[in-house]
Amino acid sequence: MTATTGQQSPKDLAPDPTGKKKVVRIGDRVFSFSATAAGSLILIVLAAVAIFLVQQGWPAMTAPIEELQEVPGFTYSNILAYAGPLAFGTLLAALIALVIATPIAVGIALFISHYAPRRLASGLGYVVDLLAAIPSVVYGLWGGLWLMPQIFPFFEWLAKYFGWIPIFAGPAASPPRTILLAGVVLAVMILPIITAVSREVFLQTPKLHEEAALALGATRWEMIRMAVIPFGRSGVISAAMLGLGRALGETMAVAMVLSPGFLYSFFLLKAGQQQSIAANIALKFPEANALGVAVLIFSGLVLFVITLAVNMLARWIISRRKEFSGAN
Repeated sequence: MTATTGQQSPKDLAPDPTGKKKVVRIGDRVFSFSATAAGSLILIVLAAVAIFLVQQGWPAMTAPIEELQEVPGFTYSNILAYAGPLAFGTLLAALIALVIATPIAVGIALFISHYAPRRLASGLGYVVDLLAAIPSVVYGLWGGLWLMPQIFPFFEWLAKYFGWIPIFAGPAASPPRTILLAGVVLAVMILPIITAVSREVFLQTPKLHEEAALALGATRWEMIRMAVIPFGRSGVISAAMLGLGRALGETMAVAMVLSPGFLYSFFLLKAGQQQSIAANIALKFPEANALGVAVLIFSGLVLFVITLAVNMLARWIISRRKEFSGAN
């Protein structure tokens, strides 16, 4: 016997393949409409941001080069030549942060989820979540006032013993306001995000998979290597891309520790070589004229495109790796 309510209209009764009338409750219709509206709102906001950036950056894209060169600091042949080094510096700093943070975050997540005693794991989980909530300006102060003098001997050591590798060619800048220091600060910033997401993914590993591996004689590390890591691989990639997104858009922390430069340079221990888009906007926006603001907004549009491309690439990687995941 099918239960119906007095508020249902004949339109709520839709036929199903078996020939019986399917009951569509009002609550289901409201929820479906709300979910569709929320999903559509994301696309509307994204489109609105893109339209705003194009509209506000259009004067910089269409202005003659003579007018652009009147903007303080603009000494380039076109607007793309101005945005290119900034995009390079942004990607380089974010890549350094990702290379440093991802393996450490995965190690912390595995320790919390599979090695630490339950009481200690719970406390560490709270600490990781707390670190993720610290504002970026605090990380910038920490990096500029404490980390910079502490890390300088390590940079000198890198230049002395690994200077034959081009990216570590010395001498190391003093103070070390370099892209490597900015990358280290960004790595500390994104470490909690990657750790928290990876920890939750590892905890979702089916217990039967873990117990089966242990029953076959595997050690704990072998069980993690055969069952936990394959299951959480796509989740770890998603966590890394989430951290990369934050590193790409970070502003104050980079501006407070990096000596800016506008070069396509891979020298990690030299100051005045690179600059990120977000930090450049924050530093130059207060003193920019109308055309200068348009130039900065155009660089913001470049950052928007980079972030969108990175996220699309991450989704593509995850979709390709999904078939190899133990989650399926």
